[in-house]
Amino acid sequence: IAWDPGALPVAHRMAEALDATLVETRISRLVIDCNRPLDAPDLVPPVSETTAIPGNAGLSEKQRAARIALSWQPFHDTLASIIEKRLARGLDTRLVSIHSFTPVYKGMNRPWHIGIIHDEDRRLAAPLIAALRRLAGVTVGVNEPYSPADRVYFTLERHARPRGLPCAMIEIRNDEISGEAGQRKWADLLTGIFLDLEPEAARGSRASAVGKSAQSAN
Repeated sequence: IAWDPGALPVAHRMAEALDATLVETRISRLVIDCNRPLDAPDLVPPVSETTAIPGNAGLSEKQRAARIALSWQPFHDTLASIIEKRLARGLDTRLVSIHSFTPVYKGMNRPWHIGIIHDEDRRLAAPLIAALRRLAGVTVGVNEPYSPADRVYFTLERHARPRGLPCAMIEIRNDEISGEAGQRKWADLLTGIFLDLEPEAARGSRASAVGKSAQSAN
């Protein structure tokens, strides 16, 4: 419940293969969830799934502000700075968020191996979903196990949507990426899909910016 198991190694491997910039959080989402708006009730979660978090009970405004300054603000400032510098250089830019989810949540089994989360902008999500559905034996969730209505889309809403950038959120079931072999498998599969999506003109200077929040979703 404190981080997204397996997601960071996948994101690292993808970023290296795609020559993309990776932004990762370094503080547990139980301290503060960087993929939530500041007014979200689970920004500093009092309960994660069914587990009470005693250290988050009764925080003062000063303590809350200290957590924002420690992790939330630097994460979003860094993303904004990287994106603005890319756009100033005229680089084609996409924002992709990599996460993992538990096979069982609040007693409910989750059958999807991978989920693609998107809002009404499907420029990146639609070809991702189509490519994943062509893989034998892979069950693909579309806005499953989460959707933007669950407040999990905040990072993309904040940084990609106002700038008109294609974006998508990728959720991989964490038993699929619990070990190095699974992490390598999914990173390479996703990397291949993204390379196929790149226009020829962009191949010389890989265009994706990958944002990884270890604090985003269960």
